[in-house]
Amino acid sequence: MAHILAVDDDAAVLGTLERVLRRDNFDVTCVDSGPKALMFLEETLPDLMILDIIMPDMDGIDVCRRVRHDNRFTALPILFLTAKGSTDDIVDGLDAGADDYVVKPFEVAELRARVQALLRRGMRSRESRSVLELNDLTLDSETYQVYVNGEHVQLTSTEHRLLRYFMEHPNQALSLSHLLQAVWEYPEATGDPDLVRAHVRNLRAKIEKGGEHRYIRTIHGVGYMISA
Repeated sequence: MAHILAVDDDAAVLGTLERVLRRDNFDVTCVDSGPKALMFLEETLPDLMILDIIMPDMDGIDVCRRVRHDNRFTALPILFLTAKGSTDDIVDGLDAGADDYVVKPFEVAELRARVQALLRRGMRSRESRSVLELNDLTLDSETYQVYVNGEHVQLTSTEHRLLRYFMEHPNQALSLSHLLQAVWEYPEATGDPDLVRAHVRNLRAKIEKGGEHRYIRTIHGVGYMISA
């Protein structure tokens, strides 16, 4: 049974999340603040964290950044569930290290689909034991370790999956819609292309130095490609 940590200062939202997720046979822990979430993570590693942004004491962006700076939580999927729904807000959330983003008010069916997709991707990542090498990139799917020219680079779980997909499909121009389906498991013709753009930007910042796109090339009018 997957364990989900839900973090929101709104008791009604927490009640809805707990009811919906328990109906799907998930074990759910609800906390109403960022500090309580961090205290919980010191004792227990959940399979997924659902996180609000607008909270007193410590907002969700700060919580997400603190979690991502801790090597213990590299593979923890984080889903923002928040009323902050502008493009800039979404990009800020993804830049902080979130894997996906759902805007309130939300449809229960959409939330359930996003949760299931994140958990499935996490399970497949844990089951994969392959080591991929491409040029001077090395990716270990078992340990979530990535090396560039022998230097360790820390990626989030979604950045890791995205890089792995690029490395598994070298010299192929991959469209934004294709990546949304393949990496995020969105149904065809759904999902926000900015989700891909933000993660590619963050991934480039970590594996490429000096702003030179040595690994992931932009194919204008199409998407992205990694060259072997």
